[in-house]
Amino acid sequence: MPENLHLQHLRCETHDGLLDLCIDKPKGNVFDGALMRELEAALSHFASDTALRLVLLRAAGSHFSFGASIEEHQPDQAAGMLRQFHSLIRKIALFPVPVAVLVQGKCLGGAFEVALAATFVLCTPDASFACPEIHLGVIPPVLGVLGPQRLGGPLAERLLLTGAPLDAQAGLQAGWVSTLVSQQEPHRDAVAWYRTHLQPRSALAIRVGLKLARQPVQALCAEPLDQAEALYLQELLPSHDGNEGIAAFLARRAPLWTHS
Repeated sequence: MPENLHLQHLRCETHDGLLDLCIDKPKGNVFDGALMRELEAALSHFASDTALRLVLLRAAGSHFSFGASIEEHQPDQAAGMLRQFHSLIRKIALFPVPVAVLVQGKCLGGAFEVALAATFVLCTPDASFACPEIHLGVIPPVLGVLGPQRLGGPLAERLLLTGAPLDAQAGLQAGWVSTLVSQQEPHRDAVAWYRTHLQPRSALAIRVGLKLARQPVQALCAEPLDQAEALYLQELLPSHDGNEGIAAFLARRAPLWTHS
């Protein structure tokens, strides 16, 4: 790890044009403010590496991540959390080389949205993706903005409005999951995928090709994502239900909706 990077919850290695980032934050690899800052710092540090061909983002443990911190969704923190999270989303979505997310087990909420922002999704057969925010009386802005482009409109709408899971095979059939890797050696298989598909290529050609291919994502990460964030902050955050679901989850009780 470079000396000027101080990472507590993120392991960082580079080799053969691959930046290998491993989240290690028990329990559940939750995307809280500290982890988001570390990810942004690591990506910023390596963005100018002209030999880089791929960023591989993975996680320790049996699950990729249980998502963004529920505590940071509370009214006094939600606006800052959303701004920071969307900054990370933009960093991943607009990074100059492809970002591949390697997912095992559950990938929920904000972690699913991180995977939507990535270029490639590699996952084990047991991987399961979901944005269950609707159960908490809120919505996932990134799924609403990037989901139709990355997954297709009807599938994105169903996932957003029901919180239903998307399994690895369905993601593969939708064309969003790039490949399945073995349950036993997912990291080995992900590195092998990189060595086959990207390592032999020109890093310059990859950067230029990605800039072209990501134009629709770049456009969505501008005004549409700002509008989605404003929708959350202006209509959900001041509402009863937008706070009741979060409070009920933290208190481990059923929510009492007023539908307002």
